[in-house]
Amino acid sequence: MTHNTTNFPLIRMRRMRYQSFSRRLMSENRLSVDDLIYPMFVMEGKNNREAVLSMPGIERLSLDLLLREAGEISSLGIPAIALFPVISPDKKSDDASEAFNPNGLVQRTVKALKTAYPELGVITDIALDPFTSHGQDGLIDNNGYVINDETVEVLIKQALSHAEAGADIVAPSDMMDGRIGSIRQALENHAYRNTRILAYSAKYASAFYGPFRDAVGSGANLGKGNKYSYQMDPANTDEALREIELDLQEGADMIMVKPGMPYLDIVRRAKDRFGVPTFAYQVSGEYAMLKAASLNGWLDERQVVLESLLGFKRAGCDAVLTYFAKQAAIWLQE
Repeated sequence: MTHNTTNFPLIRMRRMRYQSFSRRLMSENRLSVDDLIYPMFVMEGKNNREAVLSMPGIERLSLDLLLREAGEISSLGIPAIALFPVISPDKKSDDASEAFNPNGLVQRTVKALKTAYPELGVITDIALDPFTSHGQDGLIDNNGYVINDETVEVLIKQALSHAEAGADIVAPSDMMDGRIGSIRQALENHAYRNTRILAYSAKYASAFYGPFRDAVGSGANLGKGNKYSYQMDPANTDEALREIELDLQEGADMIMVKPGMPYLDIVRRAKDRFGVPTFAYQVSGEYAMLKAASLNGWLDERQVVLESLLGFKRAGCDAVLTYFAKQAAIWLQE
């Protein structure tokens, strides 16, 4: 057999793939439990759990059950959880005032978590969509347009209330202009100097969020509305880098790309350009696809989940928010 290169057979790329030990020695990326963040949904009540039908295996939990699960998360060595509230309809309003209620669901949950598991990192979502009667991430004017500066004022109050409750990281996911700088200044002014900001800097107006909106109950409120006027166009990459750069200038400690797998090119560009802690969110739609295919026997769940998470690491992620975090942590220990 003839070959087009003079290097063969001196160079055979398959030699290093021949045995497990040499494959391990040259492995370029490693996935560990340290790379995982587990999103959790909290709801009112006691001893309450509700399945999220579009996310098999994921549940909304009342605080007592969430604390029990957080203990399991902590024992698995997962560094942090990300908290998302399910707010009862009677507490939703046009002005989203429940978002900064010091005795609100999120604030009470954070206090309980930090008391029970002080070493477990608690990340809270800074956005108004769980709290608005219209399901948008901000306040709206008479035309239904999400108004920026007035929304930022509410986000500041929300972030401060979370910091006061003990949140380790506040994560603005709203995509309002200037909110990172405003929140950072407010945290500094109130002596929350070590409260970190995880900025959802490149959050796209994606169709992959559907199951999440089911989980937190904002989908019905949003109805036929959309978030195109503030979340990013899936066609754009240069714009993402500009958003990230601005958030870093305003005081973000970490950046987030969301969704995950369809946007790994953004992760790579961001990591190469800025070299800062870079996270991605393997969102609800990504979870639902992999889970449904696995439940149907079309994919091997363990293999595709670990492969997908390794893909995030290869692209440049320092950590991944994933609904598979708990299961992945167990698999990684085996």
